[in-house]
Amino acid sequence: MDFTPTEEQAAARDLAARIFGDLATPERLAAAGTGSDPEAWKALCAAGLVGAVAELGLLGLVLLLEEQGRTTAQVPFASTCVYGLLAVATHGSPEQRARLLPGIEDGSVVVCGAVSGQGGVRARAAQGEGDEGGNQRSSLRGELSGVVPVVPWLRDATHVLVADERRGLWLAPVTDAVGVEAVELTAPWAAGRLTLDGAPAERLGPADAHRAAEAERPEPDPHSPSRLPTPSPYADVLATARTAFAGLQAGVGAGALARAVAHVNAREQFGRPLATRQAVQLRAADAHMDIEAMRVTAYEAAWRRDAGLPYATHALTAAWWASEAGQRVVHTGQHLHGGAGADLDHPVHRHFLWGRQLDAYLGGGGEVLQELGELIVREEEEKEREVGEG
Repeated sequence: MDFTPTEEQAAARDLAARIFGDLATPERLAAAGTGSDPEAWKALCAAGLVGAVAELGLLGLVLLLEEQGRTTAQVPFASTCVYGLLAVATHGSPEQRARLLPGIEDGSVVVCGAVSGQGGVRARAAQGEGDEGGNQRSSLRGELSGVVPVVPWLRDATHVLVADERRGLWLAPVTDAVGVEAVELTAPWAAGRLTLDGAPAERLGPADAHRAAEAERPEPDPHSPSRLPTPSPYADVLATARTAFAGLQAGVGAGALARAVAHVNAREQFGRPLATRQAVQLRAADAHMDIEAMRVTAYEAAWRRDAGLPYATHALTAAWWASEAGQRVVHTGQHLHGGAGADLDHPVHRHFLWGRQLDAYLGGGGEVLQELGELIVREEEEKEREVGEG
């Protein structure tokens, strides 16, 4: 494994750092309130950073999201890249890619995701689109009905990627048939409650994408590290999201710690900087190690996806670290600021809010750990079965 950024990835990361540093200032973020920053989003798209993710891969996206997290810039960058660009580029049909990707790359199409299974969304074939039995699985066009209580960046979105109750993926434009009710979260993510009432949607990818992928997959090489089954579109998008948002959390933590380090070096107590106190040093060192753990697990999961290797367990590992360690780091950042950290208007408080929100969005450490354990058991059982059959 080599996580060293390529020249292109490093250049894109540096460009993102400059854009976020220039535009995601505390003053601009305070003025944006709970909404997004259209000027920052326009600058990102004009610089070609959204479109570049297709070439930079998931590891490149994680590097860019770290820079967003350092400044808590209020733009739907992770959402649009994960649920839009990468999902369509990987699982969309040639016609969908040709039609949707240009708009996603230039920022005119903003995509959010409702794929975590929060609500039961039912899909049915659009009239004239199903087979003789009305089977929605054979249809490229359908209608969605159901409610998803919370969808981050929904208020900014032109499209939403929705997982139905059978884990099929549908891309629905935000039209009059899509109800959007504002929901305020811990972090200012322009979220909304999604209500679908016969909303028109298109299946992501060709009809029967799940069964077609299974049928067309070649027999695995028993000596190959990628011998586990190819993930379904739903599983791939979910693992990609976990990895990307874990990278975002690493950036949020790094930004919180950087602010704390600057504070304890400048703040004096009894004639000495707070940074000279051993307890302060140990607390900051623990936070640094947590950030490095978040980074390396997110990098590994992203690298494996880009290399075409199984990465579901690695994505869950990254999500667990981001959830558990992310909480600790943002709490440390606030604690080391002393009384100033309790000020709701202080810049470090934004990192605290983002860290807590990302913990909740990733599912919480306990839930993620349980899912990881169950997945490891299933994979071990599959390996034992293959050995027995061999």
